Amino acid sequence: MNESQKKRLMWQLPFLLLLIVGTVLIIRQQRSMPYQKSTGQVFGTFYTVTYQHNEDLQQQIEEALQQVDAEFSMFNEQSTVSCINRGECPELSPMFLEVYQLAEKVSRETRGAFDITVAPLVNAWGFGFKQQQLPTAHQVDSLRRLVGWQHLQLSGRQLVVRQSGMMLDFSAIAKGYGVDVISRLLQQQGVDNFMVDIGGEVTTRGISPKRVPWKIGVTKPTDDSLNVNNEIVTVLNVTDRSMATSGNYRRFYEKGGKRYAHTIDPHTGYPVQHSLLSATVLADNCATADAYATSFMVMGLEEAQRILQQHPRLLAYLIYSDSQGQLAVWYSPALSKNFEE
Repeated sequence: MNESQKKRLMWQLPFLLLLIVGTVLIIRQQRSMPYQKSTGQVFGTFYTVTYQHNEDLQQQIEEALQQVDAEFSMFNEQSTVSCINRGECPELSPMFLEVYQLAEKVSRETRGAFDITVAPLVNAWGFGFKQQQLPTAHQVDSLRRLVGWQHLQLSGRQLVVRQSGMMLDFSAIAKGYGVDVISRLLQQQGVDNFMVDIGGEVTTRGISPKRVPWKIGVTKPTDDSLNVNNEIVTVLNVTDRSMATSGNYRRFYEKGGKRYAHTIDPHTGYPVQHSLLSATVLADNCATADAYATSFMVMGLEEAQRILQQHPRLLAYLIYSDSQGQLAVWYSPALSKNFEE
């Protein structure tokens, strides 16, 4: 080693030492920083936010969720969606435009399996504002004329509804988007380790309080209209990803010996009748995972697999009923590394 190299090394050593000391201090601070838990109700379900931070962010979390509710809740008469459904034309916020444009993208890519204009049919079958009822074939055909995402068009910051009587329903994407909003809030607050869960739609970052990757269970799709079954089929290690599950095993009713599930096919106007029982989707953000999980329940197993082949960033765990009526599983090959041993 020549004299020049020795001098360079002497200058570098203090910086290396500072870097090592700084890294140790950061790790020690992260280990001592507590995990907070915020809980509550929103969108007709429960939320839980677990995050590593020195302060309780409950108030900020609730305020952010109320902003989402004020845009997309069909049960809030003052929400943007309610105004549009009454025939009014409010100026759309950046939040509304973001979700609407994502919904339009998923509708196009799934050939209309995902459709935010399905509200009239959802109501007619008793899964919206109205009581359970069985619409006639004539009523279904009439309502189908009010369904079709292609009848919507943005004009500046306003939404043009071309077909009178149409109604919007963002319930298949709003929970996932709410998760994304809280995830952004936490990251803006400098939180590196967290899990946001709104009604089973989840996003995680970093590590859990046990200093390991976040683990999320996939529930067995058995008849559970009271939402008491918690039997787990598998557990996934999910870090820095979002996950959403859709299924017909909890929201359904029976009439005349026949079951009617809450997932309505926008093309036929009727509740779906196929072998796919639940669809769990992993994506880069929770709104996307939420929308595709619903789409797959409309499309069925084979069409869902086709979409997944076209979108390698989407991963899915699909539970279906095989030809013998037994539960069977198909999952994206890339998902195998996420299984908990």
